[in-house]
Amino acid sequence: MNNLIKYGASERYLNEASLYPDMELARVVSQYKDLYKIITEQGERLAEVSGKFQYQAELISEYPAVGDFVMIDRSNPESGNAIIQKILTRKSVFERTAVGVIKQTQVVAANIDLVFICMSLNNDYNLSRLERYLSVAWNSGAIPVIVLTKSDQCEDLQKIENEIANIAIGVDVIITSSFDEASYNKLLPYLKQGTTASFIGSSGVGKSTLINRLAGVELLATSGIRQDDKGRHTTTRRELLILPNGSIVIDTPGMRELGVDSVDLSKSFTDIDQLAKLCRFNDCTHTNEPGCAVRGSIESGELDERRFENYKKLLREARYDGLSAREIENEKIKSMFGSKAEYKRKMDIEKKKNK
Repeated sequence: MNNLIKYGASERYLNEASLYPDMELARVVSQYKDLYKIITEQGERLAEVSGKFQYQAELISEYPAVGDFVMIDRSNPESGNAIIQKILTRKSVFERTAVGVIKQTQVVAANIDLVFICMSLNNDYNLSRLERYLSVAWNSGAIPVIVLTKSDQCEDLQKIENEIANIAIGVDVIITSSFDEASYNKLLPYLKQGTTASFIGSSGVGKSTLINRLAGVELLATSGIRQDDKGRHTTTRRELLILPNGSIVIDTPGMRELGVDSVDLSKSFTDIDQLAKLCRFNDCTHTNEPGCAVRGSIESGELDERRFENYKKLLREARYDGLSAREIENEKIKSMFGSKAEYKRKMDIEKKKNK
């Protein structure tokens, strides 16, 4: 299994794959509409989902995505496309609202360890958008890291750093410049062998350039930001690549506005979450109730009203708005495992293995 271990197949996935002895383990490295490029122990192949898979899948998010570990039929590579029969349990899922489909999400990348949130320090820089990315990244189960590109175009870098420090609590921030080759090396300590990282951000912010610099070769086509400061869509599909140091990266198409369906606001808005606990009433709406700690903080200037308004906007969009802690947990289990029964079945299997 050396080839698949190279592509991030840890003991966790190998153990789960052993439950399906009549099938073969593979990882999705790219997608072309209804076809997938996968990596198997024998090498690259094209694959498609089985008819049974299509019949049973009710949501877009239930289909394979780049980064997924899947089980395929053991078939001769010369006999045509491999057939994907099952997706193994995802340890993390980075999602966005599906374009053109109401109340459904699309998986941008699966089984990732790190999410590099890339933002250019020109007119692309936007605190509210960064908060949105952070909220979705925390919800994915991966660890977010902020990468600020094109710092040479920033007139007041210290101001930007202070602004981000106030909203990205506990998140590492890396600053890079196209005029400083060494600045890209700041990402290397995060990219260990077998680690999978996803690069997300608006078009033209430099995601592909970052990956090329880390790889030492031109793996991906690049293009700058146009004169109107809007990015060109260089990457047109998600693609999983291996860097020389053995780390794994997923480049994604530019997403200027990231629609949210489920977010983790408790981590991306820790300050507001903590203030809410100090309100006089447990069901405080933070509008005009007496003893509201959130409104008090805004009035004293400690909390930025822009940040609070963005928090409310994301909360309205979130799938979990209005649900109890138990209901939120059940929704997450359903999203990751399909059902609570399937979750219990997987947990029972793990317990038996650990005895």
